[in-house]
Amino acid sequence: MDFQGNYSLPKLPYAYDALEPHIDKMTMEIHYSKHHQAYVTNLNKAIETLDKNVVEHSKSLESIFGKMSKFPEAIRNNGGGHYNHSLFWSLMKPNGGGTPKGKLGDAITSTFGSFDEFKKQFSDASMKRFGSGWAWLVVQDGKLVIGSTANQDNPLMSLRGKGLKGKPVLALDVWEHAYYLKNQNRRADYIASFWNVVNWEAAETLFNS
Repeated sequence: MDFQGNYSLPKLPYAYDALEPHIDKMTMEIHYSKHHQAYVTNLNKAIETLDKNVVEHSKSLESIFGKMSKFPEAIRNNGGGHYNHSLFWSLMKPNGGGTPKGKLGDAITSTFGSFDEFKKQFSDASMKRFGSGWAWLVVQDGKLVIGSTANQDNPLMSLRGKGLKGKPVLALDVWEHAYYLKNQNRRADYIASFWNVVNWEAAETLFNS
């Protein structure tokens, strides 16, 4: 992606209703076409306010995240929103779920003891994220780590303070707009549904990259 203020909404890799009954059609349509689009629109607007020298030395969102504390809040919120959602769509697919295979599956078992224990810990992190945010599985110093971030922050962002750092492998949006139409306030039901649509092949690719 070129950091020139011309970001666009990536094509959704499946139809709005493709993840039914786990993720409902109306939520997918609003989440993608309204919420994600707003992050893209506002990111482009925010870039226009930056000094040209800053833009020229910032060729990707990843490079911005690496020095996030030097950029305005609008870039953090909307750049994070665009990146996180683009990743999230790719980590789901129709008829997904099951158990991860390959190197990622082996790493999950060796790190957490079993796939069921991994699911429990990831679900716990998703539930315990207060307010809006994301749950993540990341590679940190060569090891798998589960954690969460607030709002549209992500583990690639270099921010003051501790926070979760690492290379994203799996992400779950736990903002209410991701599940409220179908699940209302029942975040646990939404998290349980997520396991039926996870694209483990995409996660494996991220893990091996």
